[in-house]
Amino acid sequence: MTTTTVPTDERRAGSVRALYAGNVRAVVERALSATKASNWTVVVSGFFEPVFYLLAMGWGLGSFIGGVTLGTGEQVPYAAYIAPALLAVSAMNGAIYDSTWNVFFKMHFGKLYDAMLATSIGPLDVALGEIVYALLRGGVYAVGFMTVMQVLGLNLSWTAVLAIPAVLLIAFGFASLGMAVTSYMKTFQQMDWINFVMLPMFLFSATFYPLSVYAEPIQWLIKALPLWHAVELVRGLTTGALHVGMLVHVGYFAAMIAVGVAFTTSRLRALFLS
Repeated sequence: MTTTTVPTDERRAGSVRALYAGNVRAVVERALSATKASNWTVVVSGFFEPVFYLLAMGWGLGSFIGGVTLGTGEQVPYAAYIAPALLAVSAMNGAIYDSTWNVFFKMHFGKLYDAMLATSIGPLDVALGEIVYALLRGGVYAVGFMTVMQVLGLNLSWTAVLAIPAVLLIAFGFASLGMAVTSYMKTFQQMDWINFVMLPMFLFSATFYPLSVYAEPIQWLIKALPLWHAVELVRGLTTGALHVGMLVHVGYFAAMIAVGVAFTTSRLRALFLS
């Protein structure tokens, strides 16, 4: 593949050609090669984690709980209630891992982006390349976990097939925002704040029990969190509890993607091309 190096003064000027050179594929191929060489165990473990949660909570604890009533009034088995939530959590975790810790190491220790941006690759190529890699990983998780759900009889509607593109949208949103946030991080201590935010989202975003158990002010706070929108979107698709409000969840992640990609591109340009 033939590439053309963009002159330094043009790159610093912030032209479209300086930001995007059409080399997203090179960034993705490099990430896939690195995963194949050393990080494949991390990828595999990311698939089994939600499966273990499903078996322990859905089938173990679920045998004592029974059914859960959805917002539509329909009652579903507890395992079918938490399975789509765990799928959404898996998409979040995979995307956040790739767009935060991986990016942080490449940015501050591996100095990978310095080398990339010294070639014909632009900041938008890097941002999109890292995000596309996170999407590929999220897609593998989604297909694998959806297969497990199908075998266990936890997909209650034909619309469950739409959960796969929904998971990709969710992963895209988290990866975009995660990479944008990471571009401002300078120490490992600051990176710990990411886990500090993710854990409460995992526990309280209607993952294991309905939002109605909380007081109304807490409900509104949780509804502002991205994982709640992810859980509600995937759960609606796998249970067949469709409603117009699901478009709000789609719009939420579309906004996350737009803001995340814009901030990431701007930050990479400021850090490496200024």
